[in-house]
Amino acid sequence: MSNYDPGPGYQTYGRPPEPSPHQEPAPRRYEPRQSAGRRTGLLIHTIADIAAAFLGLWIVLYLLDANRDNVFVEFVHSVANGLAWWSQDIFTMDTESLRVLLNFGLPAVIYLAVGHGISARLSRV
Repeated sequence: MSNYDPGPGYQTYGRPPEPSPHQEPAPRRYEPRQSAGRRTGLLIHTIADIAAAFLGLWIVLYLLDANRDNVFVEFVHSVANGLAWWSQDIFTMDTESLRVLLNFGLPAVIYLAVGHGISARLSRV
């Protein structure tokens, strides 16, 4: 019978000391970087979801012919216009509802795809 481990309380060479049962293990050096990447990815993911939600909500309110004099409807419309400024009048259809669906739906899909892609990439690093 051979036991190469030193007695209790002595340092073992070649490997880090084991924590006592009452101590938490020391964090690894790469964990803070990973958690920062995950937090940043979650933030980008959330912002993309909120942007797409406002665009989708405006599409629904428009298709349901919501009262445009309502403060909430005006707010959603102004936020959606701000988010979709770059895609206004890409599609010029005769049907107004199809035009709104495409001109506000395209940025929603792009925000979701780009935001989720960046988030997934940051979470892997």
